[in-house]
This record gives sequence, C-alpha cells and structure tokens, in this order.
Amino acid sequence: MIPVQEALAEIKRGAEEILVESEFVEKLKTGKPLKIKAGFDPTAPDLHLGHTVLLNKLKQFQDLGHEILFLIGDFTGMIGDPTGKNVTRKPLTPEQVQENAKSYQEQVFKILDPARTKVVFNSHWMNKLSSADMIRLASNHTVARMLERDDFSKRYANGQPIAIHEFLYPLIQGYDSVELEADVELGGTDQKFNLLMGRELQKAYGKPQQTILTMPILEGLDGVQKMSKSLGNYIGINDSPKDIFGKLMSISDDLMWRYIDLLSFKNLTEIQAWKDEVAGGLNPINIKKDFAVEIVARFHSEELALQAREGFENQFKKGEIPEDIKEVTLTVEDEGIAIANLLKDSGLTVSTSEALRMIKQGAVKMDGDKISDRNLRITSGQQHIFQVGKRKFAKVSTI
Repeated sequence: MIPVQEALAEIKRGAEEILVESEFVEKLKTGKPLKIKAGFDPTAPDLHLGHTVLLNKLKQFQDLGHEILFLIGDFTGMIGDPTGKNVTRKPLTPEQVQENAKSYQEQVFKILDPARTKVVFNSHWMNKLSSADMIRLASNHTVARMLERDDFSKRYANGQPIAIHEFLYPLIQGYDSVELEADVELGGTDQKFNLLMGRELQKAYGKPQQTILTMPILEGLDGVQKMSKSLGNYIGINDSPKDIFGKLMSISDDLMWRYIDLLSFKNLTEIQAWKDEVAGGLNPINIKKDFAVEIVARFHSEELALQAREGFENQFKKGEIPEDIKEVTLTVEDEGIAIANLLKDSGLTVSTSEALRMIKQGAVKMDGDKISDRNLRITSGQQHIFQVGKRKFAKVSTI
C-alpha cells in the first residue's frame, strides 16, 4: 500500500482545498478503500478538458485503490442546479436526462476504469422518499442558511425570484451522501456549499461525516476565462487528434504548467523533472508536445497522437509556423471583431483593405486552414494562430 503522505501529496496535487484535511488523513490511515463520490447532472453531455479536471482526480483515487461512486443526478437534473446562475434554470425532461446520462457514461469511461467504477442514479432512492421524508429532510436547514449561498444571496438582494424547489437541490445533493455513505466527495469550487451540505446531513442522520475535496475551474485557451464551449476557448474530448494537439500547442508556456498539473497523469516526480529541464534551458515547446501526445492518446490512441505530433512538427520543418511566433491580445466587443480588423490590429497587415485583398488571394490562414469568408468575425475568449503570406504569423487571443 502506498504510504499515507505520498498518497496525500498525489491527491492534493492541483486541488483547491480539502475539508477537513486532518479527518481525511485519518481516513487514509485506516488502509481501507474509501467511497469517493462525485455527482454529475446530465445537462451538458459534450465534455471538454475543463470537465475532466474532476474526472482525473477520480482516476487518481481509483488508482490508489479507492471505490469510485459516479453519481448521475437524474433526479436532481429534473430540478436544475442554479449554481453560478442569476436565474432559475429550466429543468430537463426525463427523456433528456436519460439521453444525456447515456452520453456521459460513454465519455467518462475514456478516463475511468468501468470495471472499478460504480455508476449510481439518485432517482433510485429519491423516488422512494415519502412526503414526510422530504419534510424531514428540509427541516435540517434554515432559509437564512440557504441565503448564505452566493448565487441565492445575490438574487435575493436584487429582487430576482428564487423558486422554493431550488432550495431542495443542495439538500438532495447532500442526502445523496447520506444514502451512499460517502467517505469523500469531490466537486468544483463552485460546489462548496452543496458539498458541505453533505457533511451536515450525514451528521444529522447519524452517519460518519464525509471529507470534501474541491477542484479549481480550468481556464480556457485564452488563459483568462473558464473553459467554455460558448466562449469558444475549449478543447472537446471528442475533438479530432489534430485539433486537440494544435489547441494544446497554442496555450502559453505559463498556462501549460497549470494544464499539466490538472490534466496530466504523470506522477509528481516526472513533472518536477520536466520543470527542472525547462529551468535548465530546455525549450518549453518540447514539454508541451509530450503533454499533448498524452492527452490525445487518452481520448484517441497512441498511434493517432504520434501522427498528430508528426503533422505539427512537419509544419515547423516546412517553415509554415515559426517557433518564436509573436503573441497578441485584442479586446473585442460583444459582437466580436471582423477578420480584416483583427489582421490589421495584430500587425499582420497595414490596413483592412490589404487584409481583405490577402483573403481574396487565399493568402490568409487560421490554424493552418485558409480563410475565404471576408465577413468572418472572431468573438471573445478565442485563441488562434493567424498567417498572412508565407512569413507573417501571430498567435492572437481575444478578450
């Protein structure tokens, strides 16, 4: 069995907070496999690397011999968690929940070992609760305490409606921990209130209290805003090998280490060796390539990952993209920035008219692909490599 302090160091890697750490250490010292719970509402079945931060941490627990309880909130999905929102979220239909849940399982098992993962649905026990049971559950918390939750307090202060059923969401998430007798629950930093609810309800129902591990929200390719499909700064786990590799190569050298800490399965010794090599003068692009191969292989295959690397390196060999490419950050309006303006503002053309002329001539590329649409607009939260002619390049981030 791995020593407790070594296991603790691995688990704390990239984590935001452990509550309560001393209790968690005592659980580890027992040497017994712990029940590790993480809940997922099947509302967005297309996963990106930001979603996998939590899945990667589950994988670490799994590799350390603990039991993974992958909870699909089919019952809570029909309520809708308002976390981070300023309005009531529209609940899903049972059909939508089931369809999304199926897609979730297909994707998460690209990371987790299905043979060592217990998939559970909270409708299994929630559908059995009587009205009296629900009233008893609700009696364990006060409205004042509920309003301590950041999104609730803001909406209340702003006179925005809060439906009564929304107060049930954190209670039900907490009750899931009671039913599962979870030893540890994982969640994003935005879930801290709900995770703590599990501890309180376990105590109220006479159960040992779970400890909590929160994970940070991963920044997108721009390194500023959280990874989001709507912002266009994401890497989807179902993206092509070429796209995953290319997008990872586009991140800044500083952001690379954050991605490695949160997404790589390399052990701490290997990662420290990488950092030592860079400190000793190694070009970070070499580390970035190795990391990109690891990520592409995880969601596709080793063979396709190596092909993506070869294709990327061939671009450099042919002089298509220089390694010392300049980086430009542009602030854009809500409607985005016209491609001609982007090329001028990033110094790739001297004017918008020249930009339009170069597009017409087929001499402008974005991430290696020719741009033919003169009306193309680039919105906030994106990062791309633009090329004009054979020699002008820029990595442009929009905020």
